[in-house]
Amino acid sequence: MVKHIVLYTLKEGVDKAEAVSIIKAQLEPLVGVIPGLKHMEIRSAYQGGMDYALYSEFESKEDLANYGTHPAHLAAKEHFWHFLDTRTCADYEV
Repeated sequence: MVKHIVLYTLKEGVDKAEAVSIIKAQLEPLVGVIPGLKHMEIRSAYQGGMDYALYSEFESKEDLANYGTHPAHLAAKEHFWHFLDTRTCADYEV
């Protein structure tokens, strides 16, 4: 299993609560749609200088790699990519 953790900041002037709600609504339903994506959660961050965190679990490294280019993921990103400023990511196997 691979755990995928991403921390994001939003662009200045973006309403954080609204943006996180949109991102959550677009990405969490992809569980069961994208092969190998077993769990996804999006939450607002309250410390550490980041605006929100994405935590997900995949069956394998290959499933994580395929998630990045999957048409459902790319379609979901169209709804919120313009909100995003910075991104920090860590992946690890368990």
